Amino acid sequence: MTAATKTESSASEPAAAGPAQSVQKLSVSHLNFFYGKQQTLYDVSLEIEANRITALIGPSGCGKSTFLRVLNRMFETVKGTRVEGGVLLDGEDIFAADVTALRRRVGMVFQKANPFPKSIFNNVAYGLRVNGLCSRGEIPDAVEKSLRRAALWDEVRDHLYKSAYTLSGGQQQRLCIARALAVDPEVLLLDEPSSALDPIATSKIEELLFELKKSCTIAIVTHNMQQAARIADRTGFFLMGRLVEIDDTATIFKKPSRRETEDYITGRFG
Repeated sequence: MTAATKTESSASEPAAAGPAQSVQKLSVSHLNFFYGKQQTLYDVSLEIEANRITALIGPSGCGKSTFLRVLNRMFETVKGTRVEGGVLLDGEDIFAADVTALRRRVGMVFQKANPFPKSIFNNVAYGLRVNGLCSRGEIPDAVEKSLRRAALWDEVRDHLYKSAYTLSGGQQQRLCIARALAVDPEVLLLDEPSSALDPIATSKIEELLFELKKSCTIAIVTHNMQQAARIADRTGFFLMGRLVEIDDTATIFKKPSRRETEDYITGRFG
């Protein structure tokens, strides 16, 4: 059974976590991606389910991060890239959408925390101002709400106007999540958000993601398979630009259907 066939068959089944049928937030079909003449993604098809965490695992250079960047068209910032295939967000073609509007709906947090050279407050307020989502008087409440959602408010409430660079690495990453959450995205993409963090900061990020999936659909790239096993509802395994398989996380880690997946999870390669 191919990865695409498996994905299509599982999409029609109820989610294992509950009796209600899962709702597909993002639907990717036969996606191919090129940097110039070099192809880096091959015929990727999968569904990302609403209000669940989908983890993408695989060795370095296998296309995970590239795939994530396709989902909010971040690849368009790189000259010479090209995409084939389809990506639907709530049934709407993302490649036909206004890119600014798309990125409000599909936010992204990168591997290395990248706060703006501004105060903590202005980092979070930036997207609200640029997109005209709040009046000036509404911005403080919106900033507080976002910092609370990112589980950072209690730590920064007394020094909101200090530089974001005064925060620890883990706090800076949660600030970047708060900044992404400020525009109230429907989907949050995270590219190895805790790879540079210590175990305590990583634990806080993971606890945060559990809370966020109640109101947001999450896709996360991680090299940490223990992290995927802890937090993800579904896990997909990429290898050499192809989606080998995707399934409920317990199935992927305990009884994968493909030998390549088992070899990677058990440490035979990667």
